[in-house]
Amino acid sequence: MNIKELVSQMTLEEKAGLCSGDDFWHTKAVERLGIPRTMVSDGPHGLRKQDQKADHLGVNDSIKAVCFPAASATAASFDPDMIREMGEALGDSCQHEELCVLLGPAVNIKRSPLCGRNFEYFSEDPYLAGKMATAMIQGVQSRNVGTSIKHFAANNQEHRRMSSSSDADERTLREIYFPAFEMAVKEAQPWTVMCSYNRINGVYASENPWLLTEVLRKEWGFKGYVMSDWGAVSDRAAGVAAGLDLEMPASGGINDALIVKAVREGKLDEKAVDLACERILTIVYRYLENAKPETPWDLEAQHEQAAEIAAECMVLLKNEDGILPLKKEEPVAFIGEFARVPRFQGGGSSHINCVRVTGALEAAEGLPVTYARGYSVAEDAATEEMIAEAVAAAKKAKTAVVFAGLPDSYESEGYDRTHMRMPECQNRLIEAVAEANPNTVVVLHNGSPVEMPWIGKVKAVLEAYLGGQAVGRAEIRVLYGEVNPCGHLPETFPLKLEDNPSFLFYGGEGNVTEYREGVFVGYRYYDKKKMDVLFPFGHGLSYTTFAYSDLKLSAESMKDTDSLTVTAKVTNTGSVRGKAVAQLYAGAAGGDVIRPVRELKGFAKVMLEPGESREVRFTLDKRSFAYWNQKIHDWHVETGAYTIEIGASSRDLPLKGTVQIESTVRIPQTWTLDSIFMDIMKDPAAREAVLPMLEQTVKTFGPGEGENREPDDDPAVTEDMSMAMLNYMPLRGAFSFQQEAGASREELLALLEKLNAGTR
Repeated sequence: MNIKELVSQMTLEEKAGLCSGDDFWHTKAVERLGIPRTMVSDGPHGLRKQDQKADHLGVNDSIKAVCFPAASATAASFDPDMIREMGEALGDSCQHEELCVLLGPAVNIKRSPLCGRNFEYFSEDPYLAGKMATAMIQGVQSRNVGTSIKHFAANNQEHRRMSSSSDADERTLREIYFPAFEMAVKEAQPWTVMCSYNRINGVYASENPWLLTEVLRKEWGFKGYVMSDWGAVSDRAAGVAAGLDLEMPASGGINDALIVKAVREGKLDEKAVDLACERILTIVYRYLENAKPETPWDLEAQHEQAAEIAAECMVLLKNEDGILPLKKEEPVAFIGEFARVPRFQGGGSSHINCVRVTGALEAAEGLPVTYARGYSVAEDAATEEMIAEAVAAAKKAKTAVVFAGLPDSYESEGYDRTHMRMPECQNRLIEAVAEANPNTVVVLHNGSPVEMPWIGKVKAVLEAYLGGQAVGRAEIRVLYGEVNPCGHLPETFPLKLEDNPSFLFYGGEGNVTEYREGVFVGYRYYDKKKMDVLFPFGHGLSYTTFAYSDLKLSAESMKDTDSLTVTAKVTNTGSVRGKAVAQLYAGAAGGDVIRPVRELKGFAKVMLEPGESREVRFTLDKRSFAYWNQKIHDWHVETGAYTIEIGASSRDLPLKGTVQIESTVRIPQTWTLDSIFMDIMKDPAAREAVLPMLEQTVKTFGPGEGENREPDDDPAVTEDMSMAMLNYMPLRGAFSFQQEAGASREELLALLEKLNAGTR
């Protein structure tokens, strides 16, 4: 198909029309030229295909489909291969249902536990989010169905999401909020990118040329088309000029007419409209030429796959006295409405009309399990009768398992949480059950961290997150040891909401939200401040134990243009087969730039038999050690020492090594009379030029023989003190002291010229 030729045959009105949807879910057809329309569908963890009475937030029913675990859960797997297989299943579903693009994955960073849509996002860490997103995109698109990675960019709250401006410096955007998108674009080339609702530093994402053209296309090499989030367009003509190709949903022709008007008035180059059409049609025909509606969609097989994935994602947070796994012959009480009717997905545009749902109570059929409701989700309450029934059941059982978490109303697209607490009725229930039976286990269903005031009173906590429609089957497999838990937290669980680095500024004032915490998001902040947390990033227990040893670095020193190979050994030191997640963190040991102590730069999930050891291998390049330097607008590695740490979480890192890295990039400097000696002396060329003046200044500045000097003063110490004070003196300040030595202002200016000539 010659796309350019096809576009050249279209009228301006037809081209403008192609740049918006035909309705809620379809691109426009151009019947005169035989161009058909194609359909997109919400995801990202299942299909929410709607043909009739379409809506964006899930008010109306969609087709029956399989709900896989949400991103909050799948990220905990630390298993890109498994997520790629999930993507393949979703791609098959899309082909069967004749869908061109699946709207997802969502890779926005979890800046705060309060974001109502956190369940749909992967992590507080951009590296982990990028790896998981890349795998999912590769899986879906291997079936010749497109994805739409979203929401680009800095969409980290639901509060005022359609009007608020996310105000952050470029370093913060580049290091925290862009990398997941960047990695996915460079490594997986999603067919489409969905821009976010919000403004970024005052400019709507939908009409931001720096975002959509300079960064996304020119820097990262994105080849597909950019679509708007539903209703995210403010100025349509400005959007086309900036790089927004497709407006969704339909505007009833209103915005199409604005495009035509802007072109005819000379305010918009028609070539920009042509380019948008070419991008859209390239994707339309890429799908149509590879469409396979005969692709089978085995709902039952995908239900089982959803159960397997959910089990791999569950995080064992606590397991005192090895209370888990449960023994199948011992009496157990299942307490809590979520045991019967689990919460397994979030609210809003990702809500799936499930073909079936399996709760833990149903999955435990045949086991010696009794059930007590414990609380009412609909009423958000627990009556005295409910709690009494739960306590009675707990007393009769060997172990009491409380299924708890956040109701649908607590977290959803469209609004944020106002606190990090679970329902008070559930907290009271857990306290009462734990008092009645010391062998109490809590299973959590939530899309984001919660406070746990009862954590010291229960023996075990299993984080199920929002585990999809087969979550109950997965919970039974993990609770009873059929599956050894191997999930690790993709986010930090703080002790309380107030500990979160964005707490003071999250939500913002009016339509402005300032990202004042900068790059210190999640564990980057908690580790820098050495703060106690409830559970650290990367944490996850197992029914076996692992040991880390034999850290080896391929070099003790290197240039920033080299790569570093890191290897270590992981050993299963327990008696049960299990999977370890080896996590590698890198960090600058010093330097002038304020940076996190450590940042995740690699991970590997390995299955080990009891006593078995395996080597894990990582390759680190310049980007692994770099920060975004706003002066040169590029990634930069300072010369200095860098730490390499490997272990089971950001707070459990038994292996540590150091590599010395030499920067090959000279940061341009412009010295002035206001530059201080401390900074000048750090530059080798400048240091050589200014050292004679500095030495003379020290002699002049310091006390002479017998002047203000005690008899026992050490001359070397006195000189050091003088030097320390002079560190902060501007070059112009030295002039006053140099006059006594015969220096002129002309000589000082000549020195300044020499300094700047040496840094060019």
